[in-house]
Amino acid sequence: MSESHDKSAGEESLAPQQTRIMDKWSYLLAWLGGCVSIGTFAMGSSLVGQLNMLQAVTAIAVGCFVIGVALTINGAAGHKYGIPFMVQARTAFGFAGTRFPGLIRAVPAVVWFGFQSWIGAGALNAVSAALLGFDNLVVWFIIFQVLQIALSVYGFKGIKWLENVGSVFIIASLLYMFWAVITKYGGAIDAKITSIEGTWGLPFWGATMLFLGIYSTMMLNVSDYSRELHRDVRPGLLTTIYAMSILPATIFMGLIGLMVAGATGTSDPIAVFSSAVDNKPLLVITLLFIAFAQVTTNVLNNVVPPAYVLMDVFKLSFKKSAVLVGLLAFCTFPWELVKDESSSGLQMFVQTYSAFLGPIFAVLVVDYYILRGRRLDLQKLYDENGPYRGVNWAGIIATLFGAVVALYFSKVSWYASLLPAGLCYYLLMKHWAPSRRFMDGAQPVDQGTVPVARRA
Repeated sequence: MSESHDKSAGEESLAPQQTRIMDKWSYLLAWLGGCVSIGTFAMGSSLVGQLNMLQAVTAIAVGCFVIGVALTINGAAGHKYGIPFMVQARTAFGFAGTRFPGLIRAVPAVVWFGFQSWIGAGALNAVSAALLGFDNLVVWFIIFQVLQIALSVYGFKGIKWLENVGSVFIIASLLYMFWAVITKYGGAIDAKITSIEGTWGLPFWGATMLFLGIYSTMMLNVSDYSRELHRDVRPGLLTTIYAMSILPATIFMGLIGLMVAGATGTSDPIAVFSSAVDNKPLLVITLLFIAFAQVTTNVLNNVVPPAYVLMDVFKLSFKKSAVLVGLLAFCTFPWELVKDESSSGLQMFVQTYSAFLGPIFAVLVVDYYILRGRRLDLQKLYDENGPYRGVNWAGIIATLFGAVVALYFSKVSWYASLLPAGLCYYLLMKHWAPSRRFMDGAQPVDQGTVPVARRA
C-alpha cells in the first residue's frame, strides 16, 4: 500500500493514522531530544558510594535496554494499526474505562509541564540577568509558556523539527558539561568513584530501576508516537532506535550527576555549574541547556498524552487540546511546587502515580499479545456501542492489584508489579463472565489494509 509522508501541521486525530511523517532517523532524534530529564542528574548523584563508574554505566545501559524493549513491545499496536494510546487501551479497559489509565498518564504530564516550565523560565531568567541585567522570573515564565503552547499546536510536524534540532544542541551541551566536570574534578572522581569496589547486588538492580522509572510514563502511551513512524521500520530495529536514542543523554546526565556529587558533596550539578562564576560559558551553556531541555521534553511528553485524553473525553481538536493543556499547566502553581516545603508532597505524588505505571503496561501487553494474538478489529475499536462499551473491570482490578504490589516493593516497583498485574488480568479475562464480553473484539483484519474509522 502506498503511504503519504506529509500532512498539515496540527492535523492530529484519534482515527487510525494513515500519514506517517517520521523516518527512522527523525524518530531516533525525536526520542533523544524528548527524553532529557533534569531528574537524571539526581538519579546519578544518588549512586555515590554505592556503585563505581563501570557499574553505574552498566546500570544505565541495562535500564535503557529494558526501556527500549518495553517501548517496542507496547508501541507495536500503534505502529501496526496507527492507533493512539487512548484507542489502544479500549480493548483492556473499555470505552469509559480508558479514562482511568488516561488520567493516570495525563495528570502527571500536566503537573510536570508546569513544573518544568518554571525551571526552564528560571534558567532563561538567570541568563538574562547575567548577560542583560533583566531579572523578572514571572515575565520569563509567561513568555516561556506561550512559546511552548505555540510550538505544541503544530503537532507532530512541529515536534519532528523541534526535537531533531534540539537533540543536536542537547548532546553538544552535555559533551561540554561532561568535559568541564572531568577537567575540574578528575582527581576526586578517580578517588571517590572510579576506584571504589561498589556492588553488583540489589543496589545495582535498584539503580537500573531508577533510570528506567524516568521513562515509565512514556511506556504507556508510546503508541501516540509509534503511529507517526513509517511502517517499514521493523520491531528489531525499533528496540535499537529506542535504546540508542535514550542512552546518550541518560549516560551523560547520570554520570555528570554521579561525578559532581562524588567530587563536591553537592547532589545538584546545576547548582555547582551555576556557581562557576569563573567560567561564564559553562554557566550560560548549562542554563540554556536546562531551558531547551524543558521545551523538548514538555512538547513531546507532557503535551501529547493529555491532549489525546482531552480529545477522547471532550471530543476537542488537537490544537484546542494542546492550548488547554498549556493553560492547565498554569493552574498547577509550579512556583509552589518548587519550594522545599513542597518536596515531600511532590515525592508522595510521584510514588503514588508511579505505582500504577507497571501494572497498566502489563495489562496492555497481556491483552494485545496473549489474549488477542496481536490482532485487532479497528471497526469495533471505534464503535462506542460495540463489545468494548462501558468499563472492563478486569483491567481496573488487575491494575489496582499490581499497584499494591508495586507500593510494597517500592525499590523495584515496576519490575515487581508486572507479573501480578498481568496474571491477574489474564485470569479475570479468561474466567470472569463480565470481562469475557471484551474478548469479542479479538478478530483478525486484512494485513494489507488499515480500515478508516467511522469516527474518532
